[in-house]
Amino acid sequence: MTPTPPAGTDPPPLGRATLGRIAPGRRPAVDPRELRPRIVHFGLGAFHRAHQALYTERASALSGEPWGIVAVAPRSLPVVTAMRAQDCLYSLTELRPEGPATRVIGSVTDALGMRPDAGRIDALLASPEVTVLTSTITEKGHHRRPGSGELDTLAPEIAADLAARATGDLTTVVGRIAAGLTLRMRSGGAPVTLLSCDNMAGNGSALATVVRGFVEASSWPDRRAVLDWMAASVAFPATVVDRIVPATTDQDRRTADSALGVRDAVPVVGEPYRQWVLEDSFAGPRPPWELDGALFVPDVVPYQLTKLRLLNGAHSALAYLGAAAGCVTVADVLATGWGERFVRAFCAEAGPTLPAGGPDPLGYADDLVERFRNPAVRHLLQQIGSDGSLKIPERWFDALRALRASPSPTPVLELALAAWANATRAAEGGGQLFGTTDPALAALADCWHGTTSLPDTVRRLLRAVGAVDLAEDDALVSGTAARIPALRAGHIDF
Repeated sequence: MTPTPPAGTDPPPLGRATLGRIAPGRRPAVDPRELRPRIVHFGLGAFHRAHQALYTERASALSGEPWGIVAVAPRSLPVVTAMRAQDCLYSLTELRPEGPATRVIGSVTDALGMRPDAGRIDALLASPEVTVLTSTITEKGHHRRPGSGELDTLAPEIAADLAARATGDLTTVVGRIAAGLTLRMRSGGAPVTLLSCDNMAGNGSALATVVRGFVEASSWPDRRAVLDWMAASVAFPATVVDRIVPATTDQDRRTADSALGVRDAVPVVGEPYRQWVLEDSFAGPRPPWELDGALFVPDVVPYQLTKLRLLNGAHSALAYLGAAAGCVTVADVLATGWGERFVRAFCAEAGPTLPAGGPDPLGYADDLVERFRNPAVRHLLQQIGSDGSLKIPERWFDALRALRASPSPTPVLELALAAWANATRAAEGGGQLFGTTDPALAALADCWHGTTSLPDTVRRLLRAVGAVDLAEDDALVSGTAARIPALRAGHIDF
């Protein structure tokens, strides 16, 4: 049993010195002291620590290979400080319907800040022992131009990085990776794999495009040699990552501390389900993640589109519909009379747009219903609904285009689009109606000004997120606009 601190005393902090206080079954599956820094990860967030870091720990434990991760925080230095204070140990609690299960993860060997620790990052990126770079930097962290997917060299952060004189001045992950690859080429050019773990269609090629675009736009005299070396020695496999990782609450922190008998300042939580599908195209050595269930395939597109269009697509729809109905979490939506029916209807409508070779859409819907209704997973609709201008083009628009070209009716996607449109309205005092955030907040709110026509507003909103072709689909626009009044009244009808 985990020893209980005497009444009135705080538990000691988590760290290597206090691992002996923790029950054996809750300790890391590997000895962190035996790991070596062989992976650099950009994006020290909860998802990485609940997903790739767990797979890596299990792969090391099952193979005996010492795969350690150095995690880099692009901006958030408090998490770096907190991780270092705990010897980079942290807890992961699985939110199971029957009760939480907590244990410590030990695969992260160091935590760095991208700017203050630039010199150490340079050394790691140039090291031949580091053979894998992973990233979770979200859609907006790629700085892509809408429509083309090319690097937006006019974005202020990218422009500043292109003008930077030293690597310590770089503020974007794209610029930081490009500079690191250049250093690697100049110091011997050992092959390396860059593994995007963001929820984007073609995430590998998306990362490759912006990194190469940065090198091309740079003033480095050897940029052509860098690009030639990248073509021969750098791989950008596509991936599919899946695990619901809600924001950690104070109750989650208390649960972890009680289970461990020590105090964890950076705990994470996640649903029991997890999946990782990777394109089997690596430039050099990698962890044997397949030992822990990761799937290596020649083409991830069927899996990627299934996740983006069904899971992520339904998630976004539930966020906006649930908010309109007064719900707070995904589980709240599934507890309504319409939540499960909507998930199944969404998958049935979008399923025919998926290529062969992936999961069965109807069976996938069964899994989604079970996952979404888990009452232990408090996944906030406000969190899911934020950054909608970046998310819904990936999750809904290609399915809409395919169906309307068939032509097939799209009532469920039209309802989802109406719910998003409704959620873009400005709240009193600023911000969006249901408390979501969005980088295009002002442009979206402006679509509601100067018009009393809901179809005109829908057209303007679609144009604002780059879907000019859908904005010209009169039937889609009118069908979407017709659903907004009921949503304003909190009624979900489909």
